[in-house]
Formats: sequence, structure tokens, C-alpha cells
Amino acid sequence: MSAFIRTAAGSIRAATARSAVRQTAYIQRRSYADAASDTLKLSLVLPHQSIFTSANVVQVNIAAESGDMGILANHVPTVEPLRPGVVEVIETGSGSKKWFVSSGFATVHPNNTLTINAIEGAPLEDISPEAVRTNLAEALRVVGGSASDAEKAEARIEADVYEAIQQALSK
Repeated sequence: MSAFIRTAAGSIRAATARSAVRQTAYIQRRSYADAASDTLKLSLVLPHQSIFTSANVVQVNIAAESGDMGILANHVPTVEPLRPGVVEVIETGSGSKKWFVSSGFATVHPNNTLTINAIEGAPLEDISPEAVRTNLAEALRVVGGSASDAEKAEARIEADVYEAIQQALSK
């Protein structure tokens, strides 16, 4: 019986020693977290065109329904509806590009990715201020005229978008 007890005690000591080695080995494997990225991956997409596809950028400024927002790397995940306004993309070392978008959604993902799905968009530099003034005047004429309610509602939406474009061009 004593041989059995000695063998059992030896097994317990060996198991305890193995457990201590495992715990020590685990502690030795600890390391620091990876450094946080300082860039944002941007995808800016229209139904008919991809403007940016996983492009590394420094910052993106958007016209959200809740107000203007600047989005940087490590931004809290969120989904924001966009109002007619400017999306400004600040690229690493090459300045910024501005796009006017009519509406859409911006989604900030937890992995430093920003996806903007816009209904319509154009580079701000390609928009003619004269054409905007002319089209705004026409839309306001329809709103104030004797058109049907549906035509007036459509013209009001056009006028709102042209006013937002005018405001964006004046900045």
C-alpha cells in the first residue's frame, strides 16, 4: 500500500510541476498589442462608379444629418445618413479632394474602414457656379408657380440640393 501512496504522491507532484511550467510559459508568451494604425481605409462608392476603393487616407470630413463630422483612424463605429454637402478626403501628403454628394450613408467600421455609399456625386471643381444659379432660379420658379403639388415637391428638392451646392462652392 505504501508503494501505491508513494506513486500517487509522485504523480501529484509531477502534475503540479507541469501546471506551474504551463503557467510560466503562458506568462512568457504575453506581448504588447499591435500599434494602432494612423490611416483610414476609404471606399467612396456611387451606384455607377467607385471613386475610392480601400484607399489609405488621413481624414474624411462629411456632411452628416447630425452635423458636419471629421473622421480619423480609430473613430468609434457608427452609421451616419448624409445630407447634400461636401465630402472632403484628406490624403497622405497630397492635399485634399472635395466631392459634392446628394445624399447617402457613411459607415465607420471597427477595423479603421470608412464606407460611403452616395446616391450621386461629382468633384466640386467640376461644378459650374453659373449652371447652379440658373437651375436654382428655375427650380424656385416652379416652386412659386402654378405647377402641381408633385411638381412643386420635386422642384423644392432640386432647390434644396442647388442651395447646398451653392453653399459648398462659396466656401
